[in-house]
Amino acid sequence: MTNLIAQCRVTYPDFSLDADIDLPLMGVTALFGPSGSGKSTLLRIIAGLDRIPGNRVSVGDAVWQDDARGIFVPPHRRSIGFVFQDTQLFPHLTVEGNIAYGMKRAGRRAPRYGLDQIVDILDLGALLTRRPATLSGGERQRVAIARAVMTSPNLLLMDEPLSSLDVERKDEILPFIERLGHEIGIPILYVSHAIDEVLRLASTLVLIARGRIVAKGPIEDVTSRLDLHPYTGRLDAGAVLRSTVTTHDPARGITRMAFPGGELISPLIDAAIGTPINVRIRSRDVSLSLDRPQRTSILNILPGHVVQIEDSGGPQAHVLLDVGSPLWARITKVSVNELALGPGVPVFALIKAVAVDRRSLGRPTAMDRSLDRD
Repeated sequence: MTNLIAQCRVTYPDFSLDADIDLPLMGVTALFGPSGSGKSTLLRIIAGLDRIPGNRVSVGDAVWQDDARGIFVPPHRRSIGFVFQDTQLFPHLTVEGNIAYGMKRAGRRAPRYGLDQIVDILDLGALLTRRPATLSGGERQRVAIARAVMTSPNLLLMDEPLSSLDVERKDEILPFIERLGHEIGIPILYVSHAIDEVLRLASTLVLIARGRIVAKGPIEDVTSRLDLHPYTGRLDAGAVLRSTVTTHDPARGITRMAFPGGELISPLIDAAIGTPINVRIRSRDVSLSLDRPQRTSILNILPGHVVQIEDSGGPQAHVLLDVGSPLWARITKVSVNELALGPGVPVFALIKAVAVDRRSLGRPTAMDRSLDRD
């Protein structure tokens, strides 16, 4: 497995970045933090767009910057694709012409992906003859992603690519980014300050605050840490269960997904068997029982035990569970006391199928389609 290693130091009058990362290049790695935390600066150093003395960047055996050895590889020779906040498409070229420009930038690198393949994944076939000015924001961003991918990079860097889009356009483009990662397998380094995007896309999460790396690791581990609530969102805490689609049951309108602790049931989703999917379960959607319920409408009943209880100072408490994967439940302190909950106590986590967050699933459910018809 190839690793990205970056040792980055930057000092400005009002900001400093001091970040060391060593990350496996696989799936989507999210650099997440508030605006001004240093995410984009770190990304630009990795890309070579900002040459700052004293830094070191390498991918596998390829050293891209090491000033102590007099090494600096310019951006166009780093085998990267870069998707900016502003799509930076050429207005005088058609969609096809913009994508073809990416193929020219590949230079001597052997093409890894066919044009038709990328056009299909990003659903651009009907747009090839149009010019950027006639496209929606989401369409322009899909063209920009296609152009970057067609440079045949070893690493795709995305700097808040959805920040200029409204919620509807974001929901339109996120499934395409997911599909790109699943079907092409190109490693993606994704910068965002929107936790919903990160929870849906990422397999690895790097938290950045005030120019420092706060935490890094598999997304299910980082999002389960009590001490990171201030960074990942205390009021709407949730867990990410990395799952795989196992079966569809159209007659009953449900999909089954396997995760390390067992099985989840959701409304029927549009995803092939074997598709990996991040499933976000909000803490407010998890109830607890000491006994396995009988004759209940709740389809997801997960056995586990209490790991830790966090007293937030109000009438509620966050309970961290182990159900084979970390899971949060937000319940009242009254319930904590009446159930005599504490570390090690066995419980059953109850999750309605309809509470499995469809945005984290990343694909339309049968419920969504029925709502569209109403």
